[in-house]
Amino acid sequence: MLAAHNISLSTRLAGVSAAFRAGEVTAICGPNGAGKSTLLHVLAGLLAPDTGGVRLDDAPLSQYPAQKRAQMIGFLPQSAEIAWDLRVDALVALGRLPFRDQDQTAVDAAIAAMELAELRHRPVMQLSGGERARALMARVLAGAPRWILADEPLANLDLAHAAALMGKLRIQADAGVGVVLVMHDLAAAMNFADRVLVLDRGQVAAEGPPDEALAADVIAQVWRVRAMWLGEVGARALAIS
Repeated sequence: MLAAHNISLSTRLAGVSAAFRAGEVTAICGPNGAGKSTLLHVLAGLLAPDTGGVRLDDAPLSQYPAQKRAQMIGFLPQSAEIAWDLRVDALVALGRLPFRDQDQTAVDAAIAAMELAELRHRPVMQLSGGERARALMARVLAGAPRWILADEPLANLDLAHAAALMGKLRIQADAGVGVVLVMHDLAAAMNFADRVLVLDRGQVAAEGPPDEALAADVIAQVWRVRAMWLGEVGARALAIS
C-alpha cells in the first residue's frame, strides 16, 4: 500500500490523507490548481511535505534509499523534458538505470507494449508529441515498477492510443501493480479507474468508486458546472449543461 497521511505543502495541499492500493487504478481528479500534480510528486518522493508523510509497505517512504525507491516507483511527469536527442530504444533503456543492468528483454517488451517497434531507431526529437509520450511511458514500463505514478498520461494521445494505454495500465493493475493517474478526462476516470480521489483547493473533496466520487453533485460542487452521466457502466459520457 502507498499511503499519504495529513500531507500539507505551503498553499498547495492542506491536510490530505489518502491510501492507494496495489492492483488498482486510482485516478486523481480536480480543477486546475487543486493540488493533483503536487500530491503525485509527494507520493513519488520528489517533494517533501511541510507536515505529514508518505508510507510505502508500512515504512516511511523517506527511509528508502533513492535507488530502491526508483526501482519500486515509476514516475511519469506531466511535461517530461528530454535533454538529449536519443534514439527511442536508448530512451526506453533509461528505465533500467535504477537496476544498473541492460535487460534488453524488458526494454523490448516495453517498446512492444507501447507500439514503438517501427520507431525504435528514430531520434526522439523527430517524434510527434503523442509518439514522444508513448516513448516516455515505455521508459517507465521498462523498469517493471511496483507502482506507476503518471501525471496526465493521456495528454497528446489520439483516441486509439489513449484507449490502448488505459488497457495496458489495466493489465499492469491486474498483475498487482499499483497505478495512480492524474486525470482531467472525467469520462476516462469514470470508465477505467477502480477508485477516484477528487481534490479541490488542496483538500480531498471526494473519494471512492468512480460513480460516487464523480457523481453529478460532486462535479457541481467542485467544478461548478451542471453535468449528467449518459450511457452504460464502462462506456459513460459526461454531458455538461
